[in-house]
Amino acid sequence: MTQVATGADAGGGARLAPVPDRPVLELRPPGRSARPLLLLADVHLGLGSTEGSGGIPPEGLARAMALDLVELLDERRARGFVLVGDAKHPIVGTPPRLRRVVFDFFATLLGAGASVELVLGNHDVGIERHLPREVTVHGAEGVVRHGVGLFHGHRWPSDPVLGASRLVTGHLHPGFRFAPTAETPSAKERCWVRVAYAPAAPDGPGRRRRSPARARELIVLPAFNPIAGTEALNRNKPARGRSFLFGRFLAGHAARAYLLDGTDLGPILTGPSPGPRRAGPVRAPRGR
Repeated sequence: MTQVATGADAGGGARLAPVPDRPVLELRPPGRSARPLLLLADVHLGLGSTEGSGGIPPEGLARAMALDLVELLDERRARGFVLVGDAKHPIVGTPPRLRRVVFDFFATLLGAGASVELVLGNHDVGIERHLPREVTVHGAEGVVRHGVGLFHGHRWPSDPVLGASRLVTGHLHPGFRFAPTAETPSAKERCWVRVAYAPAAPDGPGRRRRSPARARELIVLPAFNPIAGTEALNRNKPARGRSFLFGRFLAGHAARAYLLDGTDLGPILTGPSPGPRRAGPVRAPRGR
């Protein structure tokens, strides 16, 4: 199966690879006996019953997603999860009905023996008080795990995150638009985005660096919640609110899209680079 990541070292000997047919990225530390971390983003707990949800209430969808992750934890023999932002859906506050949903979702993962970390996203305002105390919470500037910089994508990441050789983010809800069918009337499917960076020229005196200069690659996670909206990156520039991540980290660089089953959709977001940096060629990912 075609992979989003090449399987090469992610930094410090760690390896990155997508889980086939799941919107989850596996980060495996060096060492034959090392257990991986599973990375995901945009769970959006509390995303209500909508026409696209099939009438599933927020509580039921949250439970289904938690049990899916517990199954995946066992299947991949992983030691835990890092949620790369937007655990909940309401941007401001957590309604009383949702507080138990949030707590139970994380408690289910912890109850399976997983370590759980959350990098705060733009929808996660005030979520900390409603989480089990065992959940480790990181600020929106991100965190580095095994040499990989993780940040949600709505705020500029910290210097340590930008110093990583690989970056993983969410927020964009990347998708790809096809011709509509009976099975997919919206004609959009979730996808991965992989961006390859060429080495950047050093900044001049007094100039603040505003690009992921040290990274050689960035991977944008698909939204984990199956009913979350998607941005059709092969058709339109992302809508307002996600344009920061698009403009600073994707536009003008060598980006490719992949479906969850590994299908390589080819280059996307082509166009002139907004900065002095030039994108180099993207190597074809190796098969599994």
